[in-house]
Amino acid sequence: MENVMTATAEPTGKLDASTFVVANGPEGLVCEWGSVDWPRVEEQVRRLRYRIFTASRDGDLKKVRSLQKLMLRSQAAALVAVRRVTELNAGRETAGIDGKTVLLASAKAELAAWVQTRSSSWTARPVKRVFIPKANGKQRPLGIPVIADRAVQAAVLNALEPEWEARFEPRSFGFRPGRGCHDAIETIFTVARLRPPRAVSSAGRAGDS
Repeated sequence: MENVMTATAEPTGKLDASTFVVANGPEGLVCEWGSVDWPRVEEQVRRLRYRIFTASRDGDLKKVRSLQKLMLRSQAAALVAVRRVTELNAGRETAGIDGKTVLLASAKAELAAWVQTRSSSWTARPVKRVFIPKANGKQRPLGIPVIADRAVQAAVLNALEPEWEARFEPRSFGFRPGRGCHDAIETIFTVARLRPPRAVSSAGRAGDS
């Protein structure tokens, strides 16, 4: 976080209001987290995502890039990103290598302001390596970024995901929003059921008997 935010050490590993200090944007960008109109903010992000999706579908890459830059500068997108990683995601209370999470409303607001106005030279910090047990007795490695990097990733996701959703094949299911293994299985079942049975010659039937 060098040259972008200053972090103060805290024995409990939680961030207080002074942990994130905006260094490259006006202080007025820091909002009152408790008074955010989330339906309106989420609708703004949804509309911008749809504009990116439509431009990508139409092949207008210049417009796609312009809209993506608009998304990355959007206060609404920054708010949605921070809310996602600090309130909605399952790992919201899991800290990265700095041992810090964001729980206070004031810290969330300042983090959102930083995400919106961050330096283009921002470099992600190393991830924290942890291992979780698998059903077969082995362990699966996970990498846990620091909370600031997770917020930036969530903001970038909103800029990039609509572009590529417009380009993916309709029957592509891997690592896509709202799709999973069960959707793939259902599609395979539907296609197999609608396919006409293969013709078998009388000679073949006789041979089978």
